[in-house]
Amino acid sequence: MSAPGIVFIGFGEAGRAFAGPLACAVRTYDIKGNYGDFNVEGVASNAAAVADAPLIVSVVTADQAIAAAEETARTIAANALYCDFNSVAPDTKREAAKSIEAAGGRYVDVAVMSPVLPGRLKVPLLVSGPHAGSGAAALKALGFNTRVVGERLGDASSIKMIRSVMVKGLEALSAECALAAYQAGVEDEVIASLDASWKEQGWAERFDYNLDRMMVHGLRRAAEMEEVVKTLDALGTGSDMTRGTVERQQTIGAMGIKDPPEGLAKKVERINSVMPAKAGISGDKEAPFPPETPAFAGVTK
Repeated sequence: MSAPGIVFIGFGEAGRAFAGPLACAVRTYDIKGNYGDFNVEGVASNAAAVADAPLIVSVVTADQAIAAAEETARTIAANALYCDFNSVAPDTKREAAKSIEAAGGRYVDVAVMSPVLPGRLKVPLLVSGPHAGSGAAALKALGFNTRVVGERLGDASSIKMIRSVMVKGLEALSAECALAAYQAGVEDEVIASLDASWKEQGWAERFDYNLDRMMVHGLRRAAEMEEVVKTLDALGTGSDMTRGTVERQQTIGAMGIKDPPEGLAKKVERINSVMPAKAGISGDKEAPFPPETPAFAGVTK
């Protein structure tokens, strides 16, 4: 088995999006073992994937970031670059780095700054840490769009986590607003009022897009926002709104609507039709919608 140009630990949406256009030899390990029709060398274990690899990219779920690093550290080659692309708090990245560095590898903090599809290799990647220069150069040589933002481990993740307070928070707020407006039967007036004060994009279009993202990726985004909560708590600036974002992303993601209907009204109708049943609401009885914990059984992102 010849050494690959790059190894992906985790081969979900992100791994597949990045691997598709790469011209180099790609090896990957994913706990689900589903490598589809991609031109990659899928192997049966993490050890088989990383033993001779000079460049490793971790793209697992947020809750598996540390576990993936610890498992990789058992067989990582000396001086191999371990680029952690996962959307987790800077403290999580620093914890993951300990095992990689102790094993002789070089840990690189990477933040993925826009959706991997359709951007793929054009997606902006922020890179930080003591080995940021080497990591950014190795990734750029394969076609990735990298930019070094500092030598401190965790800087790239801090930028992404704090940005997510606004990006994912707006998604959650727009969901809360849209669902209430339709439930009250005043959606046209509410949307028109918002349009009058925010001209850049119609709010109906904004609500539609945000609900689509939350339906499909709500559980994954909730896990990321839990890491944002850790980030804010570590900074001591408060995380009340972000905790609400976790709950809203989790609630809509847990509905399991992976193929959202077209159009805002149909999305809202679909969500509202599921919500009372999941909340145990019948008739006029009011009950809170219970938070649900995502079950991340695999390590695919």
